[in-house]
Amino acid sequence: MVQTMRTVITGTGSFIPANKKLNKDFLQQEFYSDRQERIPSEAADIIRKFEEVTGISERRYADIDMNATEMAVAAAVAAIKDAGVDPETLDQIILAHNFGNVLTDTIQSDAVPSLASRVKQALGIRNPSCIPYDILFGCPGWIQGLIQADAFFKAGLAKKCLVIGTETLSRVIDRYDRDSMIFSDGAGAVIVEAFKDTEGTAGIISASAQSYAMDELNYIYMGKSYAPEADKRVRYIKMLGRKVYEFALKHVPEAMKACLDAGGVNIADVKKIFIHQANEKMDIAIIKAFYLLYGIKDIPVDIMPMNIHELGNSSVATVPTLFDMVRKGHIANQEVHAGEVILFASVGAGMNINAICYRM
Repeated sequence: MVQTMRTVITGTGSFIPANKKLNKDFLQQEFYSDRQERIPSEAADIIRKFEEVTGISERRYADIDMNATEMAVAAAVAAIKDAGVDPETLDQIILAHNFGNVLTDTIQSDAVPSLASRVKQALGIRNPSCIPYDILFGCPGWIQGLIQADAFFKAGLAKKCLVIGTETLSRVIDRYDRDSMIFSDGAGAVIVEAFKDTEGTAGIISASAQSYAMDELNYIYMGKSYAPEADKRVRYIKMLGRKVYEFALKHVPEAMKACLDAGGVNIADVKKIFIHQANEKMDIAIIKAFYLLYGIKDIPVDIMPMNIHELGNSSVATVPTLFDMVRKGHIANQEVHAGEVILFASVGAGMNINAICYRM
C-alpha cells in the first residue's frame, strides 16, 4: 500500500510594521479620478465612504529604511522559532510577493537576486539543497506557495519548507487615487512539513486554483498617476474596483466550494475561513455567496476572522498574518483548535483565485 503524505503547518510567524497610517491622515489629500479630474467631494466625505465600504480605519507602513525582504526575514525567524526547526533542514524557501524590494521614494522594483535567496542568506542557511525561489501570483501568492509545497511533498521531492508572503504596497501607490488608502505593508510566514497521512491527521486536505486571464487580465494593473501633472513614465498599482468586486463575488465562492468538495468535507464542519483581507464588504459578500451555494442563508457567527480594520490590505501577507494572529490568540473572540477544519482563500491580480481546505 502506498503511503500518502499530509502537509502540516508546524509553525507560524508574522511581521506587522509599527507605523500606523490613520484615515484622518488623508484629510488634506486631494483625490483625482481616472480621467485626471479632481474629485470635488471633501476629503472627509471620501474617507467616510471609503471606511463604510472597506472597513479600513488604519493601515501599517514599513519604516523608510525597511524593505520587503527584511520584513520576510522577521516573519520567517518567528515561524522557525515557533516550529522549533533547524533552518539548515529546510528543503525550500517559497516567497510570494508582487513588487520585490522597492526603496522609499522610488517606484523601481529590485528582485534580482530573488527575495527568497536574500532570505536564505539572511537566515544564514549554507545548505545548497535548500532551494529558494519567488512566486508571482497576485494576492493569492502565499496560498499558491502552500499548494506548491504540498505538491513537492507528495512527489517525494521535499519534506520541509518555509512559505512566506511579504509586500510593501505603500511604495507603489498613487496617493491621488482613493484606492491607495486600501493598501498596506506586512509579512507572514509558515513552516510546513510532510507527515504520513493517517486518519484524522492534521494538514492540507484539498486545494483548488483558477486563473482568468482574458478580459479579466487588467482588472488590477500598473498605470499612471491620476494627478494631471504627474510624470507619465511612472506607474502605480491600479484596479477596476467594481470589476474586481463582481469577479470575486462570482468566482471565489465557486473555487472555495470546489476545494471543499474535492476534500469530501461537509460545509458544517468548517470552523473558520481565512480569506484575503481585501475589502470587508466584498469579503462578507463572498462568504455569504459561498454558503448560498450549499443552500445556507445565514453564515455561522465568527466564521470569518478579520484584521483589515487595523492592518489594511497587504496583498500576499494578509492571509498568513491573519492566521498567525488567530492561532496565537491575538484577535479577540477568534481562535482555532486541533482537529478543526478551516479554509484559506484568496483572489487577486491575474485574475487568480485559490483555496485550501486544512485540518488543524
